[in-house]
Amino acid sequence: MLQQQGYITDKAVAMAVFLSLQLNKPLLIEGPAGVGKTEIAKVMANALQTNLIRLQCYEGLDATHALYEWNYQRQLLHLKMTEHDTHTVDEKEKTIFSEPFLMKRPLLQAITHTQKPVLLIDEVDRSDEEFESFLLEVLSDWQITIPEIGTIKATHIPQVILTGNRTRELSEALRRRCLYLYIDYPDFEKEWLIVKNKVPEIDAKLGEQITRFMQELRKMKLEKTPGLAETLDWAMALSALHIDHLDKTTIEQTLGVVLKEWQDTRQVQLSLGELLEKVGILSKV
Repeated sequence: MLQQQGYITDKAVAMAVFLSLQLNKPLLIEGPAGVGKTEIAKVMANALQTNLIRLQCYEGLDATHALYEWNYQRQLLHLKMTEHDTHTVDEKEKTIFSEPFLMKRPLLQAITHTQKPVLLIDEVDRSDEEFESFLLEVLSDWQITIPEIGTIKATHIPQVILTGNRTRELSEALRRRCLYLYIDYPDFEKEWLIVKNKVPEIDAKLGEQITRFMQELRKMKLEKTPGLAETLDWAMALSALHIDHLDKTTIEQTLGVVLKEWQDTRQVQLSLGELLEKVGILSKV
């Protein structure tokens, strides 16, 4: 299923996704940035022919922004337009606190969806512990209580994918609720296969050199180690420039596609001769 959607994978990933679907349990995927964690949710949604609903986590995220909000501007406009009618205050209040004035955020969207969606809770480790506890409750009950409307139960329990970069340790309770998968940086064979699959127009020699260079780059102590996403960006950029092989000048001019920290760029520039030698590229003096 994953390969049909163009996602190059291995048996461990395929088994984790299969069990998550069969057991209808959330799948927690951890690993470095840019290794394809989020892509699994997108691929699953396409394969299952359903919607992908994404909740991007961040520090300070609370239940309001994840569940629902009332459209206050629309409520005020409605009250202004009906201020001279004969409805009682209770009737007006019941009207403005009804579903047409409700702004559904990702969790409520997932619960009220007409078919089983894929719910991506991205970078869950960036949220606070309080939100994590709230999320655990939602994942257990799959129902939400809105005081003005009542309790809303999920008609179709979403297929949940949670991703994390291990910026903080997640609670044992959340981990026990999920199946677990760790995705590391790919080895050379897998990364080269992904490059060929995602950038089919790339010159074979160039693609192999890019992959070997990235493999060596990740062995260095960098502030931000480049992931698979950077490999593909670099491959597409060099292919668009009609380049058919790597050389020192090309690498220096396009390092900004791969590295996003000036300290890393400087370190790689100083070590470029050694890197080229390891990759098997002759540098012109």
